[in-house]
Amino acid sequence: MSEDVKSFGDLKTTLIKAKVVTPSGQASPDGIGKRDSKGRAYATGRRKDAVARVWVKPGTGKITINGKDEKVYFARPVLRMVLRQPLIAANRDGQFDVVVTVCGGGLSGQAGAVRHGISRALVNYEPALRVALKPGGFLTRDPRTVERKKYGRPKARRSFQFSKR
Repeated sequence: MSEDVKSFGDLKTTLIKAKVVTPSGQASPDGIGKRDSKGRAYATGRRKDAVARVWVKPGTGKITINGKDEKVYFARPVLRMVLRQPLIAANRDGQFDVVVTVCGGGLSGQAGAVRHGISRALVNYEPALRVALKPGGFLTRDPRTVERKKYGRPKARRSFQFSKR
């Protein structure tokens, strides 16, 4: 089974091959992540009520969201900055084409979902990028959602105005 290693000299002679493990748990040879037949990596990102399906492939850096360019779909510069954060953190800005379909929620939630999806897709494409993306919090799904409305109240916590009369 395993060899007995009693000193550092024995450790040098013992050959230990490390395997890179993809998020699905499958061992990946040579650090290559999960890719489909077209060379794309897929991931799902979520934020609030928004869900984004993201495909990443090597290219010129073009981001397409629901068939539209990123500048058309996300007109506010802050939302476009949020999209590019994982690419900049991984030093891969301009190296990947990103195709996204996103639905649900508002624009801010959709931008956060796309950011989460891009981060996960980059890790699926190149597992070594996990070290660069994890400290920035790009791989963590933000669990905050809107609290549901309660019966007998106008909103989730708001009460009707009290009157003594």
